[in-house]
Amino acid sequence: MGSESEDDLVIRLVAEPLMQAHPRLAAGLVKAAVATAYEELRYARVRTYLPVLMERRARDLLSSDEQPPSP
Repeated sequence: MGSESEDDLVIRLVAEPLMQAHPRLAAGLVKAAVATAYEELRYARVRTYLPVLMERRARDLLSSDEQPPSP
């Protein structure tokens, strides 16, 4: 079986519920938002809340993607 890195595991565990919460968005877009959130937070000293913070940041990124473009 393939070995999944800790980073990949965290990204997958955060992305899966977000994909269910945003079924109209492409899975790749959701994963990219979570990966961006992870990159922004990956060097945090305290990692206890990293998944929660990643989810919040990814939701912010996704909500901007769901907004219709301004005229």
